[in-house]
Amino acid sequence: MTTYEIIMGASGIIILSFLFNLLAKRTNIPSVLMLILLGVGIQLFKKPDMTTGGSEEWLMSILEILGNVGLIFIVLEAALDLKLKKEKMGLIGKSFLIALVVLLVSSFAIAGLFLLIWNGEPGVTLFTSLMYAVPLSIMSSAIIIPSVSSLIPSKREFMIYESTFSDILGIMFFYFLKDNKHNEGFLDVAGTVSINIGVTVVIAIIASYLLVLLFQKLQAHAKYFLMFAILMLLYALGKSFHLSSLLIILFFGLVLNNTDVFFIGPLKKMAKPAKMKDSMHELHVITLETAFVLRTFFFVIFGVTIMLSTLVSIQVALISCVIVALLFGARFIFLKLFIGKDIIPQLWIAPRGLITVLLFYAIPNGHIDSHGEMLAHYTREYDYTFQAFDSGILLYTILITSLIMTWSLIMNSGGNVKDVIIDTITLKNREHTIVDHIEQSMTDEEDEIFTEKEHKED
Repeated sequence: MTTYEIIMGASGIIILSFLFNLLAKRTNIPSVLMLILLGVGIQLFKKPDMTTGGSEEWLMSILEILGNVGLIFIVLEAALDLKLKKEKMGLIGKSFLIALVVLLVSSFAIAGLFLLIWNGEPGVTLFTSLMYAVPLSIMSSAIIIPSVSSLIPSKREFMIYESTFSDILGIMFFYFLKDNKHNEGFLDVAGTVSINIGVTVVIAIIASYLLVLLFQKLQAHAKYFLMFAILMLLYALGKSFHLSSLLIILFFGLVLNNTDVFFIGPLKKMAKPAKMKDSMHELHVITLETAFVLRTFFFVIFGVTIMLSTLVSIQVALISCVIVALLFGARFIFLKLFIGKDIIPQLWIAPRGLITVLLFYAIPNGHIDSHGEMLAHYTREYDYTFQAFDSGILLYTILITSLIMTWSLIMNSGGNVKDVIIDTITLKNREHTIVDHIEQSMTDEEDEIFTEKEHKED
């Protein structure tokens, strides 16, 4: 492919992703599904020489880089959405507890399923089963947060908090397993984890306060990407020293978004939240926009790398359906236990997405160690994979959970699935054109920005 073809292709993908977002707002069909299907379509029509040589490894390398950078922005975006207020502490505590318990129960239930199905298969142990089960147990805040705007405020806030905690806790649980396989005994694991988390928390707190103070003082136009560069540098350095680097990103976002909570006592004079209002809004917008681009290319490339032959396997489809049943079964039990009767549509809003795929590709395969460092040759003790698991299970689980969420949101809005989709595609009664809808969407966004500015001026 020529340079110009790559530029045109990348531009076209971003334009299509924007249109997918508009379609997603009207139909509640997650744009992630459309992006994956776009990648599958590219795979079907790509040139033959794309399937030979090292192109597959090249795509997987890009996928890994996009995934890791995307992970930083997803956690930062989630942290910037968490406003710590006294009146919200009950809701925050409940959503945290549900996210944690459902994650753990789902992970062990799915791991048990894998042991039951593939008992005796090479490499299948409780540990390796958990390595595959944890990514499947994590909800996608990247899909949920933009999708729940139509819910009543209490349910919308609960879903935002729960999905955010599910992301963060799931990632930490996965890396906890990955980094501690070779520690012997409970005390050894507990000691290693305590030191790891302790050192990371100290670094995270110090770095977060310093970065927030720096963020307040910077006036340059490029300060946002300077902050992103510093955060990515800290993340990469932390991973190099085997620390839980995502805690640094999480703490920075929380401190920046809740200066009234973290800057108290003698530190109160150092925080200037009034001066940061415009900067915070711009940071949030840039974070969202950057995450949008990263998410777009990640899922398209994921679609390109999917082995289509796995999708025609009845066994893969059945296993995926059982996994989805376990996920919603655990969710139903604990939502009933902690919330009570009013659990619709929250019960059905549990899609899987980017983090599920990213963590799946982060499972050590014997060519990298548990900390992500390349090994000189294949080493069996660092191979946490087993051949019996089919990557098609990932795609089916993402598709099924996303479609269930779509159906539940449409039902919750009082619409009919068929009518909503048909009206969107045909533009009912030809009242508007596609261009009209795009212009209206852009006008709505401008109105929101204008309203926010008016409030700030008041």
